Amino acid sequence: MNAFSLEPNTDRAFAAKSVGDYRSRMANGIFLHRSDSLYDDVPSEKYQFPKQYKSRVDQCIGDWIVYLEPSKVKESRGYFGVAKVQMVIEDPDIDGMFVALMEPNSYLDLATPVAFNGEHGIVEQSVLNNEGRISGRAQAAVRIVPTDDFVRIVELGLADEALLPRSDQSDQSGFNDAQEPFSFDIPHERRVEQQLISRPIRDRAFRRTVLRAYCERCAMTGLKIINGGGRAEVEAAHIKPVEHDGPDIVSNGLALSGTAHWMFDRGLLGVDDSLGIMISRHVNDVGAVTGLINDSQKLLLPSRQNDRPHPIFLRWHRENCFKH
Repeated sequence: MNAFSLEPNTDRAFAAKSVGDYRSRMANGIFLHRSDSLYDDVPSEKYQFPKQYKSRVDQCIGDWIVYLEPSKVKESRGYFGVAKVQMVIEDPDIDGMFVALMEPNSYLDLATPVAFNGEHGIVEQSVLNNEGRISGRAQAAVRIVPTDDFVRIVELGLADEALLPRSDQSDQSGFNDAQEPFSFDIPHERRVEQQLISRPIRDRAFRRTVLRAYCERCAMTGLKIINGGGRAEVEAAHIKPVEHDGPDIVSNGLALSGTAHWMFDRGLLGVDDSLGIMISRHVNDVGAVTGLINDSQKLLLPSRQNDRPHPIFLRWHRENCFKH
């Protein structure tokens, strides 16, 4: 997606790594990020920062960090995503600046954003001083966070029965993937690592964030159908598929009805640069398909700019999937 992007390396792919050596040499971090930032950040790929933070970011290489949107940002999401830092390089364009590159496909939007100070109080306990007040440490754009704080934030962000069903319950989430076993006699930090690399859990978190962004409405048809159990019939579609290294980020997703999802995945529907919905010439009944699409003939978009489909993902779909 940019000059800093790296091709996935199977030897370094996070999903293939054993968690046995987790925490043996690295540290978790909190990286502040705001959507209107002047820094050249792409949370799923890179994080730009000045030299003063380099020693802290270096400690996070090979480990997971949590992104935090400052409270002063309107409608702040708080702690909203996690990613694993792969390496740090000097910014080739700006002297004195550095860039942390995230491990490909490691980024995940938390299913439930966690407030800095919400119903659970201050979840990042390490920013409190001896009197229990928020210290100046909370102002640092990059800070190392103790394992307990990291685990607390991530578990709150994934705390949902739809994400982590009980072992004695069948999967009610709509996904047919077999549940990956979790051993509860291992330390919390290793359990969190297992959850973050679990494909079924990542799929469920992705579904939750995409459907929330689109208010459970199909971006193409405009339909919002809730079944008798209160579950939305709309599905979360990756624009650039996971098998082609598409990230689990809302801007790589669309909320689509089952039919629209099926057609989009097979290249019978696409999206142009102006977000107009394209119908492939391979469709055998163009009139019927046109009638399914909302009257604007364009995608119905999330209210948050950053949640909207990224042009690069849409371009990938046009060039690699859509049947012209």
